Amino acid sequence: MKRIMAGFAVAAFGILGSSQASAQAIAQESIKLAFIDPLSGPFADVGEIMLSHIRFAIDDINAKGGVLKGSKLELMTLDNKLSAQESLTALQAAIDAGAKVVFTGGSGSSAVSAMVEAANKHNERNPEKAILIVNHSSIDPDLTGKNCSFWHFTTEANTAMKMKALTGFMKEKQDIKKVYLLNQDYAHGRVWARLGKEMLSTARSDVQFVGEDFHAIGKVKDFSPYVAKIKASGADTVISGNWGSDLNLLLKSAADSGMNLRYINHSAGALPGAVFAVSQAKLGQLTWVGEWHQNIESPKVTPLATAYKQRFNKPFLAPRMDMTPRIVAAAINTAGSSAPLKIALALEGMTYASVIGDVTMRKEDHQLLLPQIVSTVAPVDGTTVKSGVEGTSYGFRTETTVDGKDLALPTECKMRRPAGA
Repeated sequence: MKRIMAGFAVAAFGILGSSQASAQAIAQESIKLAFIDPLSGPFADVGEIMLSHIRFAIDDINAKGGVLKGSKLELMTLDNKLSAQESLTALQAAIDAGAKVVFTGGSGSSAVSAMVEAANKHNERNPEKAILIVNHSSIDPDLTGKNCSFWHFTTEANTAMKMKALTGFMKEKQDIKKVYLLNQDYAHGRVWARLGKEMLSTARSDVQFVGEDFHAIGKVKDFSPYVAKIKASGADTVISGNWGSDLNLLLKSAADSGMNLRYINHSAGALPGAVFAVSQAKLGQLTWVGEWHQNIESPKVTPLATAYKQRFNKPFLAPRMDMTPRIVAAAINTAGSSAPLKIALALEGMTYASVIGDVTMRKEDHQLLLPQIVSTVAPVDGTTVKSGVEGTSYGFRTETTVDGKDLALPTECKMRRPAGA
């Protein structure tokens, strides 16, 4: 069924009556936002998870009074079907409906890049109808590097930051000797492979890279031919940026062949299915990196996760996605305006007290600096892994934690700023 919706879902509590004084009515006008990500096709489950996190935060903001002393946030949801072209169609629909901010990122860097480029052109031609792109998950460093934009913000650690954290872990694992690179054939997959090779080579000159492959994203149903090549290479470790079904099917194929590989990934535990795949295989060591995982006991995250699960009957997976609209709401209040230009200026340099600690939006490239935790999917043992997730007896064992400021890397960003900024 076509998932692009023409209207906005009215936020809780609605808009106050027209009988109020005009100044108060202005304060009570709703602020329109849009969510553009895959809601159909092979990665629909990923898009739905991201949408529920965003929606949960927006509803909570509205329940607590909204922004600007009473304005509510309205969320429009659009399905881009994992397509850059569909993303542009959805972006235009959001603009036509009066959206101020678009939340996106689960579509891959090609779709996000297309939207950012389109927003740049639109905002230059139509400054009075500007739109802001806030990216919660696409982590290609070029988005905040050489292709940075004043109108784009990233609230997730980028690929280079994540690989830096993982390289620190791999440096200490002397059983990592032969590495195969298997990645999805799109911009981020190629960046993940390149950075894996470069950073690990620098940290461990003894490691051998024994093979490399790229495959179409979301198209491969049987990874056994790739697994056969990995087996023939003698690799003990696979650096893979695969996500969603592309990762889960890879894990299954390798286990079916009896291979007990180590996998190095960027977001496995923050997406559905990976832990279940490992638990079924009972082979393989999947290590990933993110701002949090479900086996961390936190006085701030735990109540949020509990409330989320009560509402959606699904596990809370990613504080950064919940945090993304909250940071935007804080910027709206700081700016005293819903104008995208003013929201962007308020976001620049902002330090926000999130449930995972203080995070800072770097002004020079609009890259959020947030902590990263390296963890491995492992069986429950009562000590390092106290409880299972995804209905399994497997959870996450924390390997190391790296502060956001310690992952900050130089940027190639040469930002073109609009008039008034």
